[in-house]
Order: sequence, then structure tokens, then C-alpha cells
Amino acid sequence: MIDAQAGAEPRTVRQGEPRLTVVSGPSGVGKSSVLNEVRRQVPEVHFSVSATTRPPRPGEVDGVHYHFVSTEEFERMIADGEMLEHARYAGNLYGTPRKPVEDAIASGTPAVLEIELQGARQVRQAWPDAQLVMLLPPSWEELVDRLTGRGTEPADLVEKRLAAAREELAAEPEFDETVVNADLQSATSELVRLILGQEK
Repeated sequence: MIDAQAGAEPRTVRQGEPRLTVVSGPSGVGKSSVLNEVRRQVPEVHFSVSATTRPPRPGEVDGVHYHFVSTEEFERMIADGEMLEHARYAGNLYGTPRKPVEDAIASGTPAVLEIELQGARQVRQAWPDAQLVMLLPPSWEELVDRLTGRGTEPADLVEKRLAAAREELAAEPEFDETVVNADLQSATSELVRLILGQEK
């Protein structure tokens, strides 16, 4: 659905080879907000649902936001080759089930993964043609404000997230494209363009 007030024209997936786009970026950069808007504008794109061992946050639905699984089940999936990538982040395991992504690409549908740096590096190895996009904050100071302003997590976890963010931002040269999330609509438009392979 296109918001009539925004005046945006409906977008269609370009014919030809579909692409796998990996979207990464530090915690607090606004990945969920941007990708939710991308989903609204181009619902035909396949969005991978990651598996994780972390407990659900309030309002999260199993199979919609994540596949919430036990550590034992996650490790079985790794052993059986069912993961495209997997990583440990902030003490929990996260990973991308392989088959839904392969099925989407095979059917001609662009696919999007939202994963952390370790996972993005694994996808680069496993799927060399994937497009890696890093979502950046307008500034480091604003990212710190976003993380500390949540007020939902203990200080030691916030510090872990900030340390991880420094590492992730330092890896920017490894990515094919960057999108600065200073404005939700502008960042969304740029990301949609990259996902669909449109020219500027």
C-alpha cells in the first residue's frame, strides 16, 4: 500500500535477476523503523524471518518478528546446514534459515535480510552476489542518545551495544552501499532503490 499523503508512486520489482540484499547497522540506528516502511511500500519483496535464542520482547510474535527457538534447536539447525548464516550477538544466537531465502530468489522475488555484522560477513562468503547495505546514524552522538534514551535495558547491556556499534561502524568499508538514517522517508526511499536495483 502506498500512502496517498506522501505522494509516492507505486513501485514494482524490476524484471530480471532478483537480488539478495543484506541490511546491517548498529543497534539503535533505526533498522526496524526503516524496514517496516520498506515492507509497507514494497510488500512483494521477501523479508527473511530470523531465528534467535533470545526471549521475545513485549509485542513480538513468534514466526513474525523472529522464530524463537531454544539453544539446542538452534545448534541442531546449524549442524544440519539449515542456516545461511548465524552469529552470537549480545549473548544470544541469531541466524537466517536458508531455504526460504533460496526459494524466494528462485521464484524471482528480491529478498532482504536484516542481520548483524558477523552474519553479513558470512553471507558475503556464502552468497558472493549479495548486496551489503549498512544503515548509518546521522552521528555517533545521536546513536548514543538513541541507545541510552530507550530506558528499557540495563547500563551494562547498553555499554555492550555501544562497543558492538563501534566495531560495526568501523566495518563500513566492507559494505557495498551505505544509507544514512537522518530522515525516515529519505532513508526508506534510498533503501528501496537499492533493493530493487533502480538507478538514481
